[in-house]
Amino acid sequence: MFQTIRGTFDVLPATHESGGSRVPGTPAWRHVEAVVRDVMARHAFEEIRTPALEPVELVARGVGATTDIVTKEMFTVERTRETYVLRPEVTAPVMRAYLQHHLGARGGATRLFYLGACFRAERPQKGRFRQFHQFGTELLGTDDARADAEVIANLVAVYAAFGVTGTRLRLNTLGDAADRPAFRDALREHLAPHAADLSETSRQRLASNPLRLLDTKDARERALLADAPRLTDFVGPEAMDHYHALKAYLDALGIAYVEDPTLVRGLDYYTRTVFELESDALGAQSALGAGGRYDGLAEAVGSKAPVPAVGYAAGIERLFLALEAQGVALPEAARPDACLVALGDAAERRALVLARDLRAAGLTVDVALASPGGGRSMKAQMKAAARSGARHAVLLGDDELSRGAAGVRDLDAGTQTDVPLDALAGALTRDSGNG
Repeated sequence: MFQTIRGTFDVLPATHESGGSRVPGTPAWRHVEAVVRDVMARHAFEEIRTPALEPVELVARGVGATTDIVTKEMFTVERTRETYVLRPEVTAPVMRAYLQHHLGARGGATRLFYLGACFRAERPQKGRFRQFHQFGTELLGTDDARADAEVIANLVAVYAAFGVTGTRLRLNTLGDAADRPAFRDALREHLAPHAADLSETSRQRLASNPLRLLDTKDARERALLADAPRLTDFVGPEAMDHYHALKAYLDALGIAYVEDPTLVRGLDYYTRTVFELESDALGAQSALGAGGRYDGLAEAVGSKAPVPAVGYAAGIERLFLALEAQGVALPEAARPDACLVALGDAAERRALVLARDLRAAGLTVDVALASPGGGRSMKAQMKAAARSGARHAVLLGDDELSRGAAGVRDLDAGTQTDVPLDALAGALTRDSGNG
């Protein structure tokens, strides 16, 4: 029998275990998506949906050729002379769509949000999958520091809407592209005498992109960085003014933050602001969502003019872990209001019509159907009604048809009453609390 690919999972109607991880059922996913969409709407972000397949060059040039995503984690698809990639993130595709469809021509800033699957060839572990799901925002077309504050406020508002507490916002500035060469040289000079103490990956980063070393989780390497030059000491006055303005806006909003000069993020397109929202409930992999400003991305993917932009991405699987850790209840499948049980050909035909009418009246209705070899006896159908989880079984046979009524059995209390067929919708609505 075929199985899901390692690092992927099915979302079923009910919560289940998959590969050592607890996967919430579809009602919980719909709830999460609805809450995200509600917060986005109140913040005036419009939804965008991009393809799962994108040109490999878009990701390589946008994310950075030396990043782990490009060098280790991309799923590529070759078709004739073209190579595509299953999108590992959504910011570069959103920028591609913004440029392709001239969204900036509408004037002013463009506020976009997304929900969707991404793909990375990572080692699967708790809360980390090869197909995972993200939501995020992209605010394009403005270099106003208030845009950075708006995006951060939106991220904080999403988690507040879910009742997630105990989060921590880390904040830093990377300065502008022109600020970095001097810092890279200073960092290389500081670490070069200790190259033998670095991992092979870190030695490669020291040569190609020293800023990535600031993101190391290795305790020995972090000790070497303790007295290293600080990026903020190399940030120019314009970028530093932007950073000070952002902090003032966050202070006005009452959003607490911790300044972290080692925060750099893992993608090359970031400039100026970077931030990360963490939760200790997630353990070592503490990030809930992260982002920053990426004013140089548009030109990196082919634009003739810069497009200042800022945004974030957040993992839905990691949100579920935070909700579970804090004991936040998520919706499970709703109970049907009724399950129709019919005996006899005429009753079976009438039951289908009755199910249609009750559904049109706003009720959730199941129909007890015969399973292979299970027969259509009353006993078999009542078992089916019980398995459906319905609040009521509606019994219909020749006798009920002759009287223009149906037997309505409360499957919780075990009581049964006769209800005229033309009053059935009203009776079920009252009993189900939908009135």
